[in-house]
Amino acid sequence: MERVGIVGLPNAGKSSFFNFLTDNSVPAESFPFCTIEPNVGIFVVPDERIELLAKNEGSKKVVHPFVEVVDIAGLVKGASKGEGLGNQFLDHISKVDVIAHVVRLFEDGRVSHPYQNVDPKRDIEIVETELILKDLETVQKRLEKRMKVARTGDKEAKREVELLQNLREFLSQGKKASKFPRHDRFEEEVIESLFLLTDKPQILVFNVDELDEEKRKLIEEIVKEKDEEYIIINVKLEEELKFLPEEEAEVFRREYNLFGDKRREFFEKVLKLLNLIRFLTATQNEARSWTIKKGSTAYEAAGLIHSDIQKGFIKAEVIPFERYVEFGSLKKAREAGAVETHGKDYIVREGDVIHFLFRA
Repeated sequence: MERVGIVGLPNAGKSSFFNFLTDNSVPAESFPFCTIEPNVGIFVVPDERIELLAKNEGSKKVVHPFVEVVDIAGLVKGASKGEGLGNQFLDHISKVDVIAHVVRLFEDGRVSHPYQNVDPKRDIEIVETELILKDLETVQKRLEKRMKVARTGDKEAKREVELLQNLREFLSQGKKASKFPRHDRFEEEVIESLFLLTDKPQILVFNVDELDEEKRKLIEEIVKEKDEEYIIINVKLEEELKFLPEEEAEVFRREYNLFGDKRREFFEKVLKLLNLIRFLTATQNEARSWTIKKGSTAYEAAGLIHSDIQKGFIKAEVIPFERYVEFGSLKKAREAGAVETHGKDYIVREGDVIHFLFRA
């Protein structure tokens, strides 16, 4: 299961954002380090296609797409050296696939700021600097090991040493590993093996009170400089709106110059960063929306559902959801010859409705 880690400075709104995504209630007190052990929840986003598929196919159960969300303790300057809860923070963040970096852009005298005033540029730099410092430590340790091997004349080790030296210089300039150019598969594999914190895809979550022109320009400036995915959200407001119908919630958002379903917007950005698409299945027992890497085969999709389906794979019956809607059921689509039959190598597409045939 993919994992999203929510990070940021203390009192940026991390736990409230976690609650908004997962519909859970964890402490969100207005003092530093309220979150000590990471809270874990499931972030589910409804896929309306599945509801229709379940209704048409008579499925008893519906499973919407989801990812795991981890609320991680707030980070402070010096975390890479163990300040605050730094060691715990850095350990927890190393185990997630996407970082959701909550950035405070709201004023509230009742909620203290660890550095006394709201300054999103500074706050982002503090978090990123600590992650880069930890990555520099990781790269240096690997470099020292490989240099010993390189001295024996090992050509691959020599090449890796050169790469690590270049990466170390790059990080030393305050640049994230995700921006470091890779020229071939060798370099990609070496960097992947380091599990660097700043190599993880990131979404900047700007937590605002209301979106005025000044804040909009500031956000645009930051995003342009950082070249990151982002969303703008009033987390406190969304917490209050999350049980309202979307049409009603949108009316309240407009009062703060904010628009759109923020849960869905965030989920779509997570899928994009992880290069995931969705395919759909339906049986009498269950209709489900599955997430899978873009470019995956029908054989791999079968294994995602169950190893027995993959092992006994015969063929995959496939119809795009838009075509499925025209017929109203898989049975009618088959009768009309609209369902395609594919083998193991078929590349799954977004929105494919797939029925697997396999030997038990």
